[in-house]
Amino acid sequence: MDTQDPGRGGEIDPSDQWVLNPLTGEYELRMDPSVGERSVPAPRGSAPEPAPDRGNAPDRGTDAPGREIPGQRRRPAAEPASTAPGRRRGRQRATKKSTGKRILLWTSGTLAFVLVAGAAGVYLYLKHLDGNITTTDTAGATSDSFSKDKAFSILVIGTDKRQGKGDAGYGDANSVGHADTNILLHVSKDRTNATALSIPRDLIADIPNCPTRQQDGSLKTIPGTSGVRFNTSLGQLGRDPGCTVRTVERLAGGLKVDHFMMADFNAVKTLTSAVGGVDVCLTHAVKDKDSHLDLPAGPSKVEGEQALAFVRTRYSWGNHGDLDRIKVQQQFLSSLFRKMKSDDTLTDPSKLLDLAEAATKALTVDKGIGRISTLKDVAMELKKVPPKNITFVTLPVLDNPADGRFHKTVIQNKTPAQQIFSMMNDDVSFTEVHKKDKAKEAAKLKGPRSAAADVRVDIYNAGAPGGSAQDVLVWLQTSKGVPKSSQLGNAGTTQKKTTLKYAPGQADQARELADIMGLPASALQPGKSETNAQGLPAIVLTLGQDFKGAGVPLGGSAKGPDVPKQTAGEVKCAS
Repeated sequence: MDTQDPGRGGEIDPSDQWVLNPLTGEYELRMDPSVGERSVPAPRGSAPEPAPDRGNAPDRGTDAPGREIPGQRRRPAAEPASTAPGRRRGRQRATKKSTGKRILLWTSGTLAFVLVAGAAGVYLYLKHLDGNITTTDTAGATSDSFSKDKAFSILVIGTDKRQGKGDAGYGDANSVGHADTNILLHVSKDRTNATALSIPRDLIADIPNCPTRQQDGSLKTIPGTSGVRFNTSLGQLGRDPGCTVRTVERLAGGLKVDHFMMADFNAVKTLTSAVGGVDVCLTHAVKDKDSHLDLPAGPSKVEGEQALAFVRTRYSWGNHGDLDRIKVQQQFLSSLFRKMKSDDTLTDPSKLLDLAEAATKALTVDKGIGRISTLKDVAMELKKVPPKNITFVTLPVLDNPADGRFHKTVIQNKTPAQQIFSMMNDDVSFTEVHKKDKAKEAAKLKGPRSAAADVRVDIYNAGAPGGSAQDVLVWLQTSKGVPKSSQLGNAGTTQKKTTLKYAPGQADQARELADIMGLPASALQPGKSETNAQGLPAIVLTLGQDFKGAGVPLGGSAKGPDVPKQTAGEVKCAS
């Protein structure tokens, strides 16, 4: 009211200062009762409470263009002392109504200020979280953006670099920050399932040439090396996380890694403290002098230093090797995921803020996901996947024969490893999803089946990757007990779909082979078989362009390679 004439300010009803301008269609705040003065537009989308009816007061405005905009309405003059009782009660009601309008106006203004201040606070806090995040330019190794409508793969890297308070007791004091813990997380397009594949640090791998972005913005290509430990794909010779991404893609044979997230030892401590600890379970008491883990048998809750000690412990599990430590880390991460997704965390604002602070300070990510809004999108997409359908599995490996008696490194067990990569690339789950569809498919394949040893099959390649017929032959004979199988090379034609042709009397063999290979019912084509090299009737398996690898299902019931696995929904004890 400071802008009004003091002599007249008391006569103006605050609610009547908002008037509709017919030229703009918006309400405006009339700062002076005179028509010629300027008006202040009302906030967009807002409208004042309509003024009470003034009876037959002259109309000072019009809807016609170019006519005068309505001015302010004045309150009636004070009633004389002799006013009749009825008039006095009417004036009291009007006064109460006017007072109510003032209260409403002041309250609305205060509320608007609080909302604006709150929005500004949220904006500043999000900017603060953005400032916490460290990003790395991977020189094209990762995607520039994150899509909520596609499947995605993120390489999670834990380094052994010592930084942060209390980290001096862990890892290699001279490490430049190698890829100590590596998990390739793939989330399916429909968000029904996800696979978290652990890659051993001591895996022998070929590291490709790696362009790295230097501090001055220039590119430097670090030469690749062959037959070295996987963990040297990071840190060694100045390699950045983009080099580790490129190494994984070379291992995966076609699977694209979209993004990376990297954390050091300190991240485990801060994240577990932020959620109030993580539940773990031990089959036996552990007091490890190397990692300083000290826990009794049975369930415990760990956070901070003890949480880090739990995931760093090596010589208290299984055969004291890195593969046994990976299993324990998978159990720990399963529990951490359940805790982060629990109502205890999601409904606790204090925990959520602590978690946001801890996560953004702990992570280094690629520029494609280097904002808090994008990381939130990633978390929300992952949250859609049921814990029971998030499968943890370790890349199948064999002892490295080059090590001799004392095994220090491992090599990839190519057949099951490539099956896993193919399943991930095709969004095939290790768990049971789409049960109704699978039940319908199984019903189509119902009927008598022969024993695997009685299946006689000839295998042809009609569009599958080179060598697929031989790979299937070896897999069937060595892993699935189908000795009466032969491969006859290229079919001489190309077809999109894999098919299995059989004569009427061979339906039981066809059903058994379809089940072994995970073929859909549509792949089975009754008709004619052929005579094999021994002069005996054989069903005909023709591998089409849809074929991804031996043991990789094409929609049937096969469950992929027989490898140890667990889901985020399972509670297991470290042993």
